[in-house]
Amino acid sequence: MNQEPVKQAEERRPDWAALVIAAVLVAIAAVIFADASRLREVMGYSPVGPATVPMVIAFVLVLLAVWTVFAAFRNDFPEREKQEISPVAWIVGGLAAQMLLLNTAGFSIATGVLFAATAAGFGKRRVWISLPLGIVLCLIVWLIFAGLLQLSLPAGPLERLFQ
Repeated sequence: MNQEPVKQAEERRPDWAALVIAAVLVAIAAVIFADASRLREVMGYSPVGPATVPMVIAFVLVLLAVWTVFAAFRNDFPEREKQEISPVAWIVGGLAAQMLLLNTAGFSIATGVLFAATAAGFGKRRVWISLPLGIVLCLIVWLIFAGLLQLSLPAGPLERLFQ
């Protein structure tokens, strides 16, 4: 009998992650409200001006934030699994490596490194297979974008062989 009040107290604890999400929604809505308030309303034949849609979006974000707060206090969100840090670190590291390598190594090599890091994040740790495969796939993408579509992607030593 003594454990029942403790269990009820644990169940009534708010979901702090949901409250953080609600705060972020309110912050985004505040930025949109501030930006839209600087837009001049053009009154012509219609009452709808350039600030109307951003104001509606900000208002909807505030409503979603209020709804999220109520759901957080009612514990309406499902129990979340423990977050795995290793896959996130692999993918973020791959993105950082791609940004650092893009201008020097070119699109294919930089994005191939991102491909290999993402594959490692998802459990495929054989980098000696995923890195060359990623580079070849990204070279094909570069050839399609640069050759057929005439779009400009950063070229490195590998791409210069095909120019």
